[in-house]
Amino acid sequence: MYEHHSRPVLPLSAFLWRVARHAGWVLLLIGGSLGIGITGFMKIAGMSFVDAFLDASMLLGGMGPVGELHTDAAKYFAGGYALYCGIVFIASAGILIAPVAHRVLHKLHLQR
Repeated sequence: MYEHHSRPVLPLSAFLWRVARHAGWVLLLIGGSLGIGITGFMKIAGMSFVDAFLDASMLLGGMGPVGELHTDAAKYFAGGYALYCGIVFIASAGILIAPVAHRVLHKLHLQR
């Protein structure tokens, strides 16, 4: 996926394209995760679209649910979705940082 340490560092334009592709993957991951949350809150918790969007967005952003959950199934879903959102946050950060970290390490390796 990335260039080998024996090859030269990518030109800036190719590097920016790589960062943009990674950002696109993160947007897909976050959008899909938001869709999962909205669907779950609408079907399991019986929320309207707007309330489900708010709760899913808040959990995905690390803030916590807003609406009151009345059933055990909804509470289990919210708990599982919150754990999933934590993993998505860490994965998204890793996906965004990977090209930058690789470029820095690549440049440091070439300086030997």
